[in-house]
Amino acid sequence: MYKPGKLGPWMIRSSERAYSNPWISVDHHDVTHPDGSPGLYGVVRYANIAIGVLPVFEDGTVPLVGQHRFPSDTYSWELPEGGGPLAQDPLLSAQWELAEETGYRARHWHELIGFDVSNSVSDERSICFLAWDLEPGEAMPDPSEQLDHRRVPFSDLLTLCLNGEIRDSLTLIMALTADARARRGELPDPVRERLLGSGA
Repeated sequence: MYKPGKLGPWMIRSSERAYSNPWISVDHHDVTHPDGSPGLYGVVRYANIAIGVLPVFEDGTVPLVGQHRFPSDTYSWELPEGGGPLAQDPLLSAQWELAEETGYRARHWHELIGFDVSNSVSDERSICFLAWDLEPGEAMPDPSEQLDHRRVPFSDLLTLCLNGEIRDSLTLIMALTADARARRGELPDPVRERLLGSGA
């Protein structure tokens, strides 16, 4: 939580924690805007970093995880994702998320992208990884979760993202970033060839 005082072009007059649970907290700030006018700012702070994984099979297919998302009251197909402790190596969190949601373990990993999820209202950050040379195992989802699974060609995942059937931000960013970086030759050859298909 910010303390009263100068914050870039803002002036914080007072701050208080309005709400907290094990995953998020909400801080309320009375502020002076950069133009000098009075205002308020609420900031959602996250206890974890958002972790995403784009696992790629040898045939260029990828696994999707389906679940009902409470905040939007919608059913969502997504790449494996979750939260990892801020103090933990994000790669370890990614390895856990992949195994937990799909049962797969990967022999090779590559950091794909890091980004701010919604920096106008929260401090949530995300780090996403590519994973390949996958070995099957037993999934270990949280007992409170009801997950479905499907496997689609990477090209179909791109279509689902571009036509709006997939709206999850981490999945969109992972898919589109992986495609762009594969086409630019910025990914390791084995996974690049699987994403783009034969003759890439």
